[in-house]
Amino acid sequence: MSYDVVRKLIRTVGGILALTIGLVVPAAFGMLDYVSLVGATRAEADFHAQYLGRLVESGNFRYSAEGLQGTIAAIAATSETTAHVRLVDENGTPLLEWGPSLSGNLVKARSVVTLAGEPVGYVEVENNVASVLDSLIFLSLIGCALGGLAYLAMTKLPAQALDDASRQIAEHQHRLADKNAQLDAALTNMVQGVCLYDADQRIMVANRRYAEIYGLDERILAPGTSLRQVLEARVRNNVYTEYEAREMVELGIAKFGEHVSEIIVLQDGRHISVLRRPLPNGGLITTHEDVTDRKKADAQIAHMAKHDTLTGLPNRLFLRERLERATRCVGEGHALAVHCLDLDRFKTVNDTLGHPMGDALLCEVSARLQACIRGTDSVARLGGDEFAVVQAGIADPGQAAALAERLIAVLSEPFEINGHRIVIGASVGIAVATLQGADGELLLKNADLALYCSKSEGRGRYRFFEAEMDARIQARRVLEFDLSNALALEQFELYYQPLVDLKSNRVVAMEALLRWRHPVRGFISPMEFIPIAEEIGMIESIGLWVLRQACLEAAKWPDEVGVSVNLSPHQFKSGTLAFDVAAALATSGLPASRLELEITESALMQNTETTLATLAKIRDLGVKVAMDDFGTGYSSLSYLHAFPFDKIKIDKCFVQNLSDKPDSGHILRAVVGLGTSLRMITTAEGVETEAQLLQLREEGCTQVQGYYFSPPRPADEVDALLARINAGGVGTRAA
Repeated sequence: MSYDVVRKLIRTVGGILALTIGLVVPAAFGMLDYVSLVGATRAEADFHAQYLGRLVESGNFRYSAEGLQGTIAAIAATSETTAHVRLVDENGTPLLEWGPSLSGNLVKARSVVTLAGEPVGYVEVENNVASVLDSLIFLSLIGCALGGLAYLAMTKLPAQALDDASRQIAEHQHRLADKNAQLDAALTNMVQGVCLYDADQRIMVANRRYAEIYGLDERILAPGTSLRQVLEARVRNNVYTEYEAREMVELGIAKFGEHVSEIIVLQDGRHISVLRRPLPNGGLITTHEDVTDRKKADAQIAHMAKHDTLTGLPNRLFLRERLERATRCVGEGHALAVHCLDLDRFKTVNDTLGHPMGDALLCEVSARLQACIRGTDSVARLGGDEFAVVQAGIADPGQAAALAERLIAVLSEPFEINGHRIVIGASVGIAVATLQGADGELLLKNADLALYCSKSEGRGRYRFFEAEMDARIQARRVLEFDLSNALALEQFELYYQPLVDLKSNRVVAMEALLRWRHPVRGFISPMEFIPIAEEIGMIESIGLWVLRQACLEAAKWPDEVGVSVNLSPHQFKSGTLAFDVAAALATSGLPASRLELEITESALMQNTETTLATLAKIRDLGVKVAMDDFGTGYSSLSYLHAFPFDKIKIDKCFVQNLSDKPDSGHILRAVVGLGTSLRMITTAEGVETEAQLLQLREEGCTQVQGYYFSPPRPADEVDALLARINAGGVGTRAA
């Protein structure tokens, strides 16, 4: 039933009720009043007739005007009636009347007066209908008012309630329509295909994506389609293999009520994730999602987790898994070898040609390594320029050595990359397992230890792991730890060795030499701990301490005695070396002219322009600069041309070979002549005999230094040392 019909019905009922209250009810009450008036008139006529009849029968009165006049007059005088009463005899002659005169519409009643059963007259009573009409009008007015109110109550309030209900229903329907539209949009645009079945295995809802995944006509997914029809349509589209197609329909129907979560692979290679959930009402909802890209991404992530992104080789994680499998196959006659490789001179390639060239070189290296191994072997990149090779199924360590030699030879051949000819090399460490169940992680560690020892012995070599290597590495780690705390614990001290001027035979300077007094091992040679300090990054802080301490102690010496301090190449990398020198001089009060800094050729080779600029700033302070170990490098002459050194120090190898190798004398003479022509002081190191001293005098060397005069001595012995040598100790070997 529509709302308009309901509204019409409400108005009709309201109108009927209003008419009933406004017309029918007043009319009914008016009719009752009229009937009551008629009845009252009749009753009054009967009363008077009966009363008169009794009077007449008593004989006291005669039924005549004269006989009734007084009695009736008394009755009329005391009567409160509003009716008009008239007595007539049997002939209709009026005998007596009383009551008000009435006009208009009247209600009349006649009653017979009898005497001995015979009528002797009549009593006629008249009442005016006006009172009934007045009451009827009053009731009609009230009825109309009440009818109007009733009409309003019956039409407005229900109509308002109906409108409210209609509005609420419309709003609910609108919200429901919006939700249905949203649900439809969600179903239409879902990445999953959705299909909802009722308990009779018939489709209730299915979205477009479901049809797209299996290439179905959307018409077949209309509500009411059976599960069998849908499965058969999927089979007809050849999305399954022949074997899967045979089982698809029957199994799908048989497992209708089961919870299923699986990934199926279609014939075209797509992976579909299928989730089936039974519903409480006996139905079923299924979701289908194409997860092919996700599977590919997962596979790519899994590959990236175990492979090096640059070279594509297995990484350390994959290598460990490979080792774990390979160690299970180790047994009698089947050994396993792990090779750890480190590229030689790779850092130079990165520094000079840039990291992109270094990356390209690593890719070429990985290709060469893969070309060297068998199908049962594997190559991995451990990080940086470190690689590993797992060599499985070897009969003896000789095969491992042969592979190591082949790897070194292959990587030593020049690389041609982007127009650059690059020559590197490789060092190899080898660990061999001959017993089943060997620890793969330990094998890798041992191969790495062997690699460390191989590199320490030189480039382009291989070494097999030996048990004592681990002990040496552990000892080195302990030494590294102790060295890292040595400066804070004040375990370093400076020793000094004199530099003697051959013209005056006096000490002109003392070379500061670092010593480490270990609390357990005693003095440790600088040859042992300096390389470690450079590797662990402590050499800059140690070098700064040496510079400051040497200046502080030299400030206490005679004014004519200077101090010579060796600089590490690493100190030039800080960029603050010139400032550090100025600060050390200012703190100690040592004049700049008494400080001499010695650098080796390796410091100049690392970054020539920056190093030379730093040296120029140091010379501007008034500090002297000397080239140490002259003649042992590759480009000493070019550096002499690039920077005006104050001194060149001739390496002790030339001095110590003066008596054995005549060529050393020629080289010495040439160096002294070069220094003289460049107005540089020449200092010969390593003088141990008087013969060497005499020959150096003859060659014109400016200064000498060596054990012939004194080995390095602690600071508190410098004064005594100066006194002895300056007093004429030259020519007498130091005790």
